[in-house]
Amino acid sequence: MKTWMTRAGLLCLAFMLGACASSPLAAPWDEAEPLRYNILYTNDPTPRLNVEVFLPRSFQGSVPRAYPLNFLFRQPGRVESLVATAEDGTRFEFFPQTGGAVQVPRGTRVIRYHYPLAFSRGGGGRHLFGGMGEGDAWHVAGKAYLLTPREVTPDMRADLTVSGTDALLPWQPDDKGVYHLRGEDLIDAGFHAFGGRRCQAHVGESVLEVALLGRFTHLKDAEVCAWLEQAGREVLTVRKAFPYPRITVRVVPIPGKSTPGDFGMTQWSSPPSISILVGQDATAASFSRDWVAIHELLHLTHPPLVPREAWLTEGLATYYTELARVRSGRQTSQQAWQELANGFARGQAAARSRPMKEVVAEEGNYMGIYWTGALFALHLDVELRRVTNGRARLDDVLELLATRGPTATLKSFGEAVDTVAGQPLFDALLARHLPKPAFAELKPLLEDLGVKIDPGGVQLHAAPGSALREALDVAP
Repeated sequence: MKTWMTRAGLLCLAFMLGACASSPLAAPWDEAEPLRYNILYTNDPTPRLNVEVFLPRSFQGSVPRAYPLNFLFRQPGRVESLVATAEDGTRFEFFPQTGGAVQVPRGTRVIRYHYPLAFSRGGGGRHLFGGMGEGDAWHVAGKAYLLTPREVTPDMRADLTVSGTDALLPWQPDDKGVYHLRGEDLIDAGFHAFGGRRCQAHVGESVLEVALLGRFTHLKDAEVCAWLEQAGREVLTVRKAFPYPRITVRVVPIPGKSTPGDFGMTQWSSPPSISILVGQDATAASFSRDWVAIHELLHLTHPPLVPREAWLTEGLATYYTELARVRSGRQTSQQAWQELANGFARGQAAARSRPMKEVVAEEGNYMGIYWTGALFALHLDVELRRVTNGRARLDDVLELLATRGPTATLKSFGEAVDTVAGQPLFDALLARHLPKPAFAELKPLLEDLGVKIDPGGVQLHAAPGSALREALDVAP
């Protein structure tokens, strides 16, 4: 995830906007037929999505006749009104309530509404979730425009079609162009692209399907896909194989910027979907300095944690961003430790000598949360190698977690650490960090590894743990 201003700003925005895997709620009806969504993209008079939602008859029968049908925009704000059509053709206009709640009149068979992709009322403008793009190329989060039942079960089914333009959604359609969705897809709908151009990046047997949503001054489409392919190959310095057979990536140019990766975000749709903002004036040469693409792809190296543990998940990605670029040869070990030292300094300033347990629980303290997590990931990796005499590493924990289900918890992550270590390790190390000032373990850890932070920059030297430090640079 990259920042439009500084790397620090990225971490703030990513944490603020980041979505986690969510647990569907219980549904009150026995689903016999799917909901059906017809999405029509149009640019007349302005870019928008015309949405039709066809309600199954079994849904109507599940709700007492005295009550409306409860629906929800999970990222509300742009749909001003909806039209319900009953079985006899009667139409009725109704309106979203505060928080995105929508009470659909009883007897409704079809709900219709317009979702404006270009939006400026109230100073909204371009928005990663709400809609951003140009011409006939637009980016939007599925949860922003899809009206869903308030209560959804994992076994619920929905069919979705798109017309009017080429779309790139997280899922794959059947040979008739129909996307067959489950309840979890309606809740974690990921990022969507409408229009634009397409290319593919291949990493081993996996494919990254890419939508390019706008014009670049200097970049060719093939150069953008080569950049993403390189980042994908760097994931293989951490994992033995790319974690998913197929994912989707949307690349949106930002006018007036030359930063290669300006910001990025991963959404835990199924499969995950990634979006990256790139300076419109970026060059192919500038991609060698980018860290955003690899950071986002590194989020895929472990299952989503439920409930979300931002300090750990972002800490892992932040830590591995430097290691992966060293292991691929894109930066030197000296450069990686300088980047880590700079980040730890920012995190320490944000933590202000408070205990780790307070810092990671403080919503909005993005620098403290991300870099506290990165320090813990480094310490955990070092201790795993130390207690196993170099036979195991943090990478092995990620491999093990991948075999234990589509999601994880902090507890199951810790259990995987202990399994790899061959002894209890995770809880003890976490208990060692939590009550102390967030970066209290930093100085002794760096000294043991032979990392000295001087006013002129980081110096690497021989020390008791310098062999461990050097081993971090080597891929499995």
